[in-house]
Amino acid sequence: MKSKVWLLFLSSVLLAAARPTRAAPPPQKDYLTALEADKIRDAENNTNERIRLFLTFAEDRLKKFQYELEHPSSNRHGDMLNSLLNAYVGCVDDAADLIQLGLEKQDNIRKGVDLMSSRTKEFLVVLGKISAEGPEKELYKDNLDDAIEGTRDAMNDAEKAKKKVAPPPIRRKN
Repeated sequence: MKSKVWLLFLSSVLLAAARPTRAAPPPQKDYLTALEADKIRDAENNTNERIRLFLTFAEDRLKKFQYELEHPSSNRHGDMLNSLLNAYVGCVDDAADLIQLGLEKQDNIRKGVDLMSSRTKEFLVVLGKISAEGPEKELYKDNLDDAIEGTRDAMNDAEKAKKKVAPPPIRRKN
């Protein structure tokens, strides 16, 4: 009787272990909305498009941050400002990571690199203005400094990537 129970137990363990499992979906970034995460997922095989999307999301966070500075809410204003800056930095960092990944894979990411280079320069102008003239800086100074540093790093990475990215194909006339 003991051998039958043991055999039954062993077979149930083996069956449970042999059951196919589904791969878990990639974790969603906590600073992206569900719609934004879907857009990123839909552009899975197009690195240039994903870079563009992350930079668009970063710009959106920066505009929302500026709006919140001009129209402060009475409820958790400091938390909202810091959250928007952190989300901005996350988007810029993800775009920079995609550039590095594209270089490693030797993808044609010239458009993404050029876009990163130009947009980060624009972002730095806005961040510099906020740093110099922004109200209530004590609420978000550390995150603002991190945002400026992260944006500079992304801009420098994009400039370096411009030299590494393969040149566009030259069309030859017959």
